[in-house]
Order: sequence, then structure tokens, then C-alpha cells
Amino acid sequence: MEALDSAAVAEAVAQASAWASEPGHAVVTLADDAYPKPLLEIADPPTLLYAQGRLDLLGRPALAVVGSRNATAQGERNAESFAQTFSEAGLTIVSGLALGIDAAAHRGGLAGPGSTIAVLGTGIDVIYPARNAPLASEIKQRGLLLSEFPLGTRAVAHNFPRRNRLICGAAQGCLVVEAALASGSLITARAAAEQGREVFAIPGSIHSPLSKGCHALIKAGAKLVESADDVLTELAGFRRTGSATTGTARTAMPDREPLLVQMGFDPIDVDSLCARAGLSAEQVSSELLRLELAGQVAALPGGLYQRLN
Repeated sequence: MEALDSAAVAEAVAQASAWASEPGHAVVTLADDAYPKPLLEIADPPTLLYAQGRLDLLGRPALAVVGSRNATAQGERNAESFAQTFSEAGLTIVSGLALGIDAAAHRGGLAGPGSTIAVLGTGIDVIYPARNAPLASEIKQRGLLLSEFPLGTRAVAHNFPRRNRLICGAAQGCLVVEAALASGSLITARAAAEQGREVFAIPGSIHSPLSKGCHALIKAGAKLVESADDVLTELAGFRRTGSATTGTARTAMPDREPLLVQMGFDPIDVDSLCARAGLSAEQVSSELLRLELAGQVAALPGGLYQRLN
């Protein structure tokens, strides 16, 4: 009781009250009607939530979309396109405002009427990473920022796994787009399974480290996803209504881009591509640069290249 009566607690309460009095700000407690009902089903729901933006999104059906911070260009494209389709179908996209897949998922959510919720691992007044500050600003205007941590809480490593239980807890299911075996996204997926949520994963190249986490989830029982419709058919009441690209289906490239046909979809180095295509290193490098500028090929670490479509 003495701790509750301390000056520090009184100051924190006054600070939270002042923050909540500003337009678009709210502190939502377990006793409030606005408290998200799905979070009441998890083992340790937060006593209160700091919310900034569209509070109505807490009452809407949602899907968590998560993945690697160091995502490939194709992974980010998949996350954004899938999230847009889910948003157009009426699902709010929940993610963690991290770089890579999370940021792409938020952008996709904002592109549809379902919008997006960013669950922070910091105080709601601390945006991390700073590089996503413009995205956070957009989410404040058209989506919702959410945090269980007191105002001023800085980025501390152990807070992010704790945050992950809210990302999946606020949603009907969790889609993992790309993840290494040590990815924090697997923590989110495990939490989702423990909470009784549906778990989905997009497979990838057997040679990519960022596919191994998704493959492990699929082996453990997660539903393999090739298109957004694979997810929507599992979630009662939702069907695709938009026109966004929803899958990773790969179609044959026109004859005018024979190098793409030779590349396949696994990462490849220049020397191997030269051997496949029967071209010189200069020819291949020139073509790769042209295709990269056209958005059809991505340069990866280690001198590798990957076809994007």
C-alpha cells in the first residue's frame, strides 16, 4: 500500500491522465467496454492499455501478420499485398511496428478499410525503431497505436516478447510471412497456438534462412499459405473483396526475359547464372542491373540475386 501511495506512482498517474486528456488518446482498462474482447481470453491480459488513434478498431475482427525484420524484398511485397487483401475483406491487421515484414503489413492494412493496429514494445509516446516514425504517424491518423507499457518506457529487449502475446491475442489468427529459426515471430506464433488462435505460414525457398522458421511452423501443424484466400477461407465470415494481389503464384515470364527463366526463384550467384544461361559475366551483370532497376530482381547479401516475380 505504501508503494501505491508513493510520489512516483502519483506522478505516473497524473502523467497518464494528462496524456489521456489529449484528443485521440485513451487509457483503456479491463472494466471498459472498449477493452478488446479477444484479450480477455488470454492467460494474462494487461490491466490497462494506452491507445492512440481509432479506438473503434479494438472492437473489429483482426489478423496478426508478422515476420522478419531483415526481410527480403519479396517477403515485404507478400506481406503488404496479403495485408491489403485482408484489410479489404474487413480484417484489421495487427503487427508490431518493426522494420521489414511488420512495417509492410501495416502499410497493407492502411491501404484497405480494415486499417491496422501497431502494438508497441515501448511506451506509446516512444516510437521504436525511429526509422518507422513516419509510418507510426500515419497509423495514429488512420489506424491505432497500442501499448501496455507506461509512458516513457524505452526499448528494452525483454519487453518485445511480452508485447508479442498481445499481437496474436488481439487477433483471430496469426500469419507468419518470413522468419528465421531464431526469429521473434516464432514466439508470436507459439503464443498464438497456446491462445487457441489459428497459425498460418507462407513457405519459401529451401535455401533461404528466412524460410526455415515458416517451414518449422508448417511441420508443427501451421496451415501452409499460398494465397490470401487460404487464410480467409479458414476464418468464418471473411471472403476476398478487393483486387490486390493475394498470392505468390509464379507465372512463366515472357520470352523477352530469358534470364529470369534461367534464374528460377532460389537465390543465385552471377557465376552460376552465367553457367545456366551460357552468357559472360559482363552480360549477366548488365542484365541483372536492368532487371533490378525494373523491380524484377533483388540483390541479396553475399553477392546473390533473387527473382521477385
